[in-house]
Amino acid sequence: MRVVQVNLAFDPALPSAEALLDRYATLTGWAEALARAGAEVLTVQQFHSSANVTRAGIGYAFGPFREIVRRASRWRADVVHINGLDCPLGIWRVSRLQRRRFGGAAFVVQDHASGVPAGAVSRAVRRRLLSGVDAFLFSALEQAQPWRDAGVIAPRQAVHDVMEASTAIAAVPREEARAASGVSGDPAVLWVGRLNANKDPLTVVDGFERFAAGRPGATLTMVFEGGEAEAAVRARVVSDTGGRLVSDTGDRAVSDTGGACGRIRLVGAVPHDRIAAFFSAADLFVSGSHHEGSGYALIEALACGAVPVVTAIPAFRAILGAGQVPGTCQVRTWHVPGTDPVPAWHLWTPGDAHACAAALDRAAAHIDRAAVIEHFQRNLTWDAVGRRALAVYREVAGRKNEEGRGRSE
Repeated sequence: MRVVQVNLAFDPALPSAEALLDRYATLTGWAEALARAGAEVLTVQQFHSSANVTRAGIGYAFGPFREIVRRASRWRADVVHINGLDCPLGIWRVSRLQRRRFGGAAFVVQDHASGVPAGAVSRAVRRRLLSGVDAFLFSALEQAQPWRDAGVIAPRQAVHDVMEASTAIAAVPREEARAASGVSGDPAVLWVGRLNANKDPLTVVDGFERFAAGRPGATLTMVFEGGEAEAAVRARVVSDTGGRLVSDTGDRAVSDTGGACGRIRLVGAVPHDRIAAFFSAADLFVSGSHHEGSGYALIEALACGAVPVVTAIPAFRAILGAGQVPGTCQVRTWHVPGTDPVPAWHLWTPGDAHACAAALDRAAAHIDRAAVIEHFQRNLTWDAVGRRALAVYREVAGRKNEEGRGRSE
């Protein structure tokens, strides 16, 4: 099967095609995963300058819109994969050339945390622009329902669950990771993400404080790169430690009063080539997100063996294989063949600090890093994503061919 991956969005500040490929690990990861699964792959990237690059045996064509569409159409792909529902005009411009340039290729669009447009007019416009798409990919099928309900995705258009990304990072030996990251504690809890309302760090801090009140060895390390809630988080933690919190220095803060928030360390930004040490040094990974397209930090945590204590949102349930969760604060387990069932992750209701504390408490009672890594390796590696995507492509392309034969008979 021949697949063209089309990426229309890019940072105009990037100086070269090589720099873009270095930055956009998901773009190259997806292409390489498909190739290992057995597809022939070409990636075309809208860019401010023209270039042709080959990496890992895969071709990448860069240039203005019309140039990359011409390049893609000459390749005669079976499937045209377009990244991002947030580029509807670009999707329409590509798909409208289907009959003229792409022959019978199937058109697939991958969602990357795009929001459903508000207002009847916006939805009608988006519906028209996306009418040429054969199938949509979401990390979790539940994420497609608002688009269905809004009428943007039509009943005739298929929806499939395919994780949008994976990671190449791997676990670092425990002692080495703790020495490199400065993460310590029993248990050591880790947060990684922007400090904003959606990721809800204040609820996590509240939940950790409740949890740590009965666990004098517990610590929370927060790795982040800005966000509108940063000042509030700093103010909350510093006020609870009497101003004795040491932030962004690599030192663990200690409160003279022994309060739980005295064991919160604010690290700030960490280069990606160092992040595996933080995940590998942590016992538990906590997230308070209300919405996510997938969960890059969660996927990386699983790759390194940190037990997830995360909110019960569709993307996280898909990553963990937990399915639909009734009620609140539910615990889900999965069984690694040859082992006893263990609670490998703990889900909690967004915005509920009590539920966060309870989930942390349950997770801390049984930490099985090997089981977490096993789940990642079986279900979430780039190879697993590539195999799943290729299977969906074949299904969509086959259905399109059948429909084409039906119209010609």
